[in-house]
Amino acid sequence: MECSYFGKCGSCTLYALDYQAQVAHKKTAIKTLFEPLHVKEFTFFESACEHYRGRAEFRIWKEGEKIHYAMGAMDKKRAVCIDACPKVEERIDTLMPKLLKAIEGVDVLRERIFAIEFLSSSEHLLVTLIYHKPLDKAWEKEAKKLEEVFNIFVIGRSRGIKKVLSQDFIEERFALEAKSYRYHIIEGGFSQPNRTMNQTMIGWVLSHLESCEDLLELYCGYGNFTLPMAGKFNKVLATEISKTSIASALKNCELNDVSNITFLRLSAEELTSALNKERTFNRLAGMNLDDYAFSHVFVDPPRSGMDEKSLAFISRFENIIYISCNPQTLKRDLEVLCQNYTIEHFALFDQFPNTEHLESGVILKRH
Repeated sequence: MECSYFGKCGSCTLYALDYQAQVAHKKTAIKTLFEPLHVKEFTFFESACEHYRGRAEFRIWKEGEKIHYAMGAMDKKRAVCIDACPKVEERIDTLMPKLLKAIEGVDVLRERIFAIEFLSSSEHLLVTLIYHKPLDKAWEKEAKKLEEVFNIFVIGRSRGIKKVLSQDFIEERFALEAKSYRYHIIEGGFSQPNRTMNQTMIGWVLSHLESCEDLLELYCGYGNFTLPMAGKFNKVLATEISKTSIASALKNCELNDVSNITFLRLSAEELTSALNKERTFNRLAGMNLDDYAFSHVFVDPPRSGMDEKSLAFISRFENIIYISCNPQTLKRDLEVLCQNYTIEHFALFDQFPNTEHLESGVILKRH
């Protein structure tokens, strides 16, 4: 990937290395990090080097009547104005200068704007304009023109305000193992930025599922992994703390005609207490958790990894599938799990070329 802002913009820290050198660098770092756990082999999935990111946010920098996209500088002390970003998907990359010019030319769109977010899918492109001011009818009228001119969906946000002109979601479609999937993804909720690598991750998990009975999933989000995995199991119990994500997950079950998943709005800690029969929850009224015969547990925690109690809880299951966005906390958690489990498969997913970031997948089986 070539970018005129390498060395200035702080987003791409490995810009001095060509992509294969980056891959070698990341492999070496992971081998060194996990050497105490005797991890000698792993599968490394490479990404496209450019136009891979379907979700992106840019600050807006103002110079009089002119506005620019901006990113944090390499020294983390200032902003760098940019005109383009080759990391983002081509559809976003093409739109960025045209959209900025259109906003710049209309006072009500330009005034007090401070950020723009892009969310792309196979079907839609949604743009969120974020302001330090109330959004009135005049703003709505001009923002609606942006939707029509650029064939996009526009949302306006300011403190305590969310203006949805047409819709506040995108729909993603893809096929895995000869089956098609549809996803309803709400603006503001979490989604994997690298859509192609996301499909690779799901496919990797599916390829290693064996002896499946029932599945327990923690941190399920909008059902990104849940729906494809459901076809491998008798029943699935999936939990998530976000109301928005649970609503999307239920919608996605409907879109995909999946009926063997029960979604619960519980944190990992709350579910642990419920399954340990330490606490009761109104949200579990009418459910008998003893009806499940969990052969696998799937976890995809935040960067902080798993808390001590939840880590102890998942150690009761025969098979653990652990997706991690932070190798450091993954190593910490594996140091505990590997006392009773063997790492059967280990994979690295290069979600963000030109950065140190790596997504990991580990499948463990009890000794």
